Amino acid sequence: MIRNTSLRFVLCWTQRALFVGAVVMLGYCGFLQLNTWFFQHRERQHLYRLMHEERPIENGLLQTRSAVSTKSPRSVAPNGLIGRMEILRLGVSVIIMEGTDTSTLRSAAGHIEGTALPGQPGNVGIAGHRDTFFRPLRSIQRNELVTLTTLDGEYRYRVVSTKIVSPKDIAVLASNENEVLTLVTCYPFYFVGAAPGRFIVRAERVP
Repeated sequence: MIRNTSLRFVLCWTQRALFVGAVVMLGYCGFLQLNTWFFQHRERQHLYRLMHEERPIENGLLQTRSAVSTKSPRSVAPNGLIGRMEILRLGVSVIIMEGTDTSTLRSAAGHIEGTALPGQPGNVGIAGHRDTFFRPLRSIQRNELVTLTTLDGEYRYRVVSTKIVSPKDIAVLASNENEVLTLVTCYPFYFVGAAPGRFIVRAERVP
């Protein structure tokens, strides 16, 4: 009888501990989701303000950034903001920030340092998590249009191919004189733990 009572006591407290742990984990996941939503909303507003802020008078006209096109794109906007990426059919609309560190990719897609910027000759590399912003890429198709909106204008790219490579295969980010876009995320999309591969989307600039 004593042994059974002790066993029930241990099981009862184990059940309570597991329940509390589950609630804490759900709360933490909810906090991350909410924090990401606020970050995306704030940076979209920031991008909009920067695009529409007034510029000096040219030829007697007061212009906004969205009304002009610069010949040489800037390096990176204030606070590392690059712009916004959209794939309409897949419902993708995500802010792009400079860098691919953990904190950046938790809240946005990240521009891979050392690759070209939208509007520049070369390969624009953008990375994102497979379980958040880039999960819809599993359904991307050839000829899909990807739009990058920056302070210097809107750039459109047409998907030409997808493939799966090793995480060590950095050749996918190689550049030449052409304007191309490379999207990178982990693969398989539903793999639990550190994914063994990378899903690559290659797109070419639409004139």
